[in-house]
Amino acid sequence: MTAPSSSITPRKGGRWIEQWDPEDEVFWKETGEKVARRNLLFSVLSEHIGFSIWTLWSVMVLFMGPEYGLTPADKFFIISMATLVGAIVRVPYTFAVARFGGRNWTIIAASMLLVPTIAAFVVMEPGTSFGTFLACAMLAGVGGGNFASSMTNINSFFPLRKKGWALGLNAGGGNIGVPVVQLVALAVIGANGGPRLLLGIYIPLIVVAAVLGALYMDNITSVKNDTGAAREAVKDPHTWIMSLLYIGTFGSFIGYSFAFGLVLQTQFGRTPLEAAYVTFIGPLLGSLIRPVGGLLADKYGGARITLWNFVGMGAATAVIVVASMEESLALFTTAFIVLFVLTGLGNGSTYKMIPGIFQAKADAMGLTGEEAASYGRRLSGASMGLIGAVGALGGLGINLAFRQSFLSVGSGTGAFVGFLAFYAVCFALTWAVYLRRPATAGSPATAASEAKTQLSYAEV
Repeated sequence: MTAPSSSITPRKGGRWIEQWDPEDEVFWKETGEKVARRNLLFSVLSEHIGFSIWTLWSVMVLFMGPEYGLTPADKFFIISMATLVGAIVRVPYTFAVARFGGRNWTIIAASMLLVPTIAAFVVMEPGTSFGTFLACAMLAGVGGGNFASSMTNINSFFPLRKKGWALGLNAGGGNIGVPVVQLVALAVIGANGGPRLLLGIYIPLIVVAAVLGALYMDNITSVKNDTGAAREAVKDPHTWIMSLLYIGTFGSFIGYSFAFGLVLQTQFGRTPLEAAYVTFIGPLLGSLIRPVGGLLADKYGGARITLWNFVGMGAATAVIVVASMEESLALFTTAFIVLFVLTGLGNGSTYKMIPGIFQAKADAMGLTGEEAASYGRRLSGASMGLIGAVGALGGLGINLAFRQSFLSVGSGTGAFVGFLAFYAVCFALTWAVYLRRPATAGSPATAASEAKTQLSYAEV
């Protein structure tokens, strides 16, 4: 049997691959893997810069001293609005890949990052109104959409057996844009530079990402918007269950990434430079370990890794509550960094679960071969944007919870108690839906079917 070849042909709007079958092992070894890895590399670059621009205001507020006339609550609200917009735009960004092509949309999405960056460059000075800063932060939210389009695009390039690794690497490489922009800000602050220097560094990098995407990425002709799959994904309870779990992992990661520096400044009186020295560590480690979460999920099952990861997140959060009450900066910072690592691990394992769940559903429905694989790709691709968007809204919830906690009790302790309770809910939901042994009541055929489905879910 001859494997289908990858046919990359010029077409109006860019490079298009006419045939793509990554599940065919011969095709994958001879042609597919090389093309997929090349697209993954430049997808990571664009998404990486997108994350940096999305979280830009988490470091911009460190530059904004008393002369800017903003309260801590004002600053938390600014970063909350960037989080909100970043979550909302993930839905249209998901479907943009099929509408315009993965390569073409990467070019567009990367170029759009120039708008919030140049706008911030123009207005970043004392005397600018709170509303203007708020509007610029909302513009930066477009960087959050890059994740959804990038993940949807890369999901199409890799076979199911490689998705945990590929999606974990793609997301981890993007997530690492958070600590990188924080490290660059640390260098700028340390050199007594202003916020415009930080912005001036990123403007040419955005142009480079767009150009490289145009030169080296591809579109896949067979990837098309499927409104039927989108409607089916919205109606499927697993889409919403995974959205809730993703709030617990990615929502925590992005929310803490935005808020960590402000919490250190507001609760522990750290200077901007002192806060910047440690702010980047948690997001950096959380980003680096995300592919490991995907690999562990490939090997042991995403549900199992996710379950025990929530146990660890709950334990770390409990330590943070104690440290916050005791005002122990060392213990607080250490536990917070551990929590960041666990959010990254959980990001990888939960995203691996998505294609596995819909593949398991296909198996339970009696579908086999390419029919089952096609069903899994349709539903997982359609659900990813929605799950990513809802998960990112967790970051908004975290920032608003911190804002309210500081307004109410003058510290973040109350917010952390709420987060601890939420992780307990995520643990219980993961166990009940994906790992609990089904009841054996009913007919033997029904019990056998439920057991088979539950076993499949445990392996996702």
